[in-house]
Amino acid sequence: MSTSLRAENVSVSFDGLQALSNVTLNIPTARVTGLIGPNGAGKTTMVNVMTGFQLPTSGYVYLGDTDVSGVASHKLRRMGVARTFQGGRMFKDLSVLDNLEVTGVGLGRSRRDAARQALEILDWIGISHLTEELAGSLPYTDERRVAISRALMMKPGFLLLDEPAAGMSAHEADDLCNIIQRIVSEKGCGVLLIEHNIGLVLKVCDHIHVLDSGELIEEGTPEFIKASEKVRHAYMGTQDEVDMSLEKAVV
Repeated sequence: MSTSLRAENVSVSFDGLQALSNVTLNIPTARVTGLIGPNGAGKTTMVNVMTGFQLPTSGYVYLGDTDVSGVASHKLRRMGVARTFQGGRMFKDLSVLDNLEVTGVGLGRSRRDAARQALEILDWIGISHLTEELAGSLPYTDERRVAISRALMMKPGFLLLDEPAAGMSAHEADDLCNIIQRIVSEKGCGVLLIEHNIGLVLKVCDHIHVLDSGELIEEGTPEFIKASEKVRHAYMGTQDEVDMSLEKAVV
């Protein structure tokens, strides 16, 4: 298994708009790395680059020592880089089990093997009771847990979670925190957590990167990020919300 997934000096521009500017970000295996920033900071663009959905204008992405900058997303997935999306992207007319099974078959496993692994993952996540439910009928938070389960098919080495706690209550976010910690400790996966829930990021992450207007403005431990004036300044438009998240965070 590769020891890291990393972006080096990545820049992305769209018709003259600079979405990312020389961003370097490392996701080590068996750790939780955070990526935060205000709306429009470039977080999802960064995830798209690191998972093969967006070519960088300049810079590189490495999986271990292998340059994967131009590798297509489906090939990168087979190499062990998985992700979730903000919108879930479920096959809404299929059952939860079938959603996971389709992923396994698409990654080259037999239907029987894919179904077996799907059942194991759903049980491990704690949602085996949803196996036969139609994905399109699920509440928003259950859909997020199914999306994470689907991303865990075929035991990826790296999992990038794009705002998995959006719309969750405090209790549901705590459950998500436990799932992420188990993904790291029990499966040895390297996780990148992209979140607006700053308290959750500070609680679960080992190292955090902060983007603002496409630039990396700060990185460090949760304690360092919590005390950073640069981070507070980046969130000036939502200062009260950030202060509240920082005060409530347990680090």
